[in-house]
Amino acid sequence: MKRSGAGIPETPIPRPDEVGAVSAIAIDFETASTSRASACAVGLAWVANDRVVHTAHRLIRPPELRFDPFAISIHGIRPEMVVDKPEFPEIWREIAPHLGGALLLAHNAAFDMSVLRAILEVYGLPRPTVRSLCTVKVARHVWPALPHHRLPDVAGHLGIRLHHHNAASDAGACAEIALSAARARALPGVTALPEHLGIVPGWL
Repeated sequence: MKRSGAGIPETPIPRPDEVGAVSAIAIDFETASTSRASACAVGLAWVANDRVVHTAHRLIRPPELRFDPFAISIHGIRPEMVVDKPEFPEIWREIAPHLGGALLLAHNAAFDMSVLRAILEVYGLPRPTVRSLCTVKVARHVWPALPHHRLPDVAGHLGIRLHHHNAASDAGACAEIALSAARARALPGVTALPEHLGIVPGWL
C-alpha cells in the first residue's frame, strides 16, 4: 500500500492471475467536478467464492486539473494530490483485462457507468461489452423497509464498515451488499440476483 501526498491510501490493481476467476467486480468513481469525465479516483472490489477477495484504490489525474470546492469537500482529493498520478488510459489498461465475463456492480450504477462511458470517450478508448447491476435497486428489492437505500444507509443496516467517498471502501461496501442480498435470498451467488429479483442488467 502506498499513500498519496495527503495521506489517502492507494492499493494496486492486481493482475488477473493474482485474483483468479471472479464472478463480479464492484466499481466506484470519485470525480473532480460535475463533469462525468473528471474521474480523480477509482475503487474496485473483486468477488469470488461468495466473498470479496481483493480491493484496489487508485488516484487518477483528470483530463483537466479543475476541481470544484464542493467535490473536494466530499472526497478530500485535491489537484496537488493527483498532478503526478497516471491519467485514465494507463489505469484502464490494468482494469480492462478483469472485465471479461464478470458482472460489474455499482451503488447508483447510473452515475458510475456514466463516468466510465464519459472518460472512455474522452480518451477515444473502446467501450467493452459488460453487464452492470445497480446495488441500490438490489437493496430496494431485498430490504424494502429501509427508509433510504443510499450506500451509508444500507451498509449501516448490514453492519458493513464504510469510509464513505473513499472509492475502495465504497466499492467494497457495494460488493458486500450484493453478497448479503444473495445470502438473504439463499442464492448461489451475486450473479443470480438480476434474474431472481427481476432486475434487467444494464450494459456499459
